[in-house]
Amino acid sequence: MAVALDSACGEVLMVAFMDAEALDKTIESGVAHFHSRSRGRLWKKGETSGNVLRVDEMLVDCDQDAFVLRCSPAGPTCHTGAQSCFYRVVSGRTLQPVNT
Repeated sequence: MAVALDSACGEVLMVAFMDAEALDKTIESGVAHFHSRSRGRLWKKGETSGNVLRVDEMLVDCDQDAFVLRCSPAGPTCHTGAQSCFYRVVSGRTLQPVNT
């Protein structure tokens, strides 16, 4: 699993699954790659939108099974066009936009 943060402000941008192939490709290219479980294949973040995540730093947890990627985004991170995939807050049983 990988959590992508904005290097400039620390905002959580997205969370995605990262397998060994995605890890290798990210290290090799300097751009975030993940394993898309829905597509069943390697996925370069921004491959269609151009909104790639340039990886500035990678941190790994003590079990070596989760990563934090400090990234410089080249545009909105979320496929909805939002800056972050975490653009809503849970309020009771409803979702409300995050006030920015």
